[in-house]
Amino acid sequence: MSRGGGDEPGGAPALNEVALRGRASAPGEERTLPSGDVIVTLRVIVSREGAAARRATGGAEVRRAPVDTIDVVCWTARTRRAALRLAAGDGVEVGGALRRRFYGGPAGRQSRYEVEAASVRRVARGAPVAS
Repeated sequence: MSRGGGDEPGGAPALNEVALRGRASAPGEERTLPSGDVIVTLRVIVSREGAAARRATGGAEVRRAPVDTIDVVCWTARTRRAALRLAAGDGVEVGGALRRRFYGGPAGRQSRYEVEAASVRRVARGAPVAS
């Protein structure tokens, strides 16, 4: 996890730690960046506890638990290997730090938030996630 070198107001040390437990939406995808670096990306689906969304379906209300889909990037060989072993629907735990990444796109400079994985661990084999 990432602890900053400086202190925040009030004397507390800076802290950027993320812990996710959810399921993989699909197997990890390996990509080579223009810099030559190899990364593996995956998405982790995390249910929002204690919340339910309502959606009208053919006149009837259906309650569905809302979820968050979190982008995760793996830079180290260890996390890349672990992510590539995941299958859609597998339970997974990810530890890391939240990062804002900037990149050039068709509309100019853009940014996105993602979790930079320090650890990736399958916790259960799961049923495939419906698309």
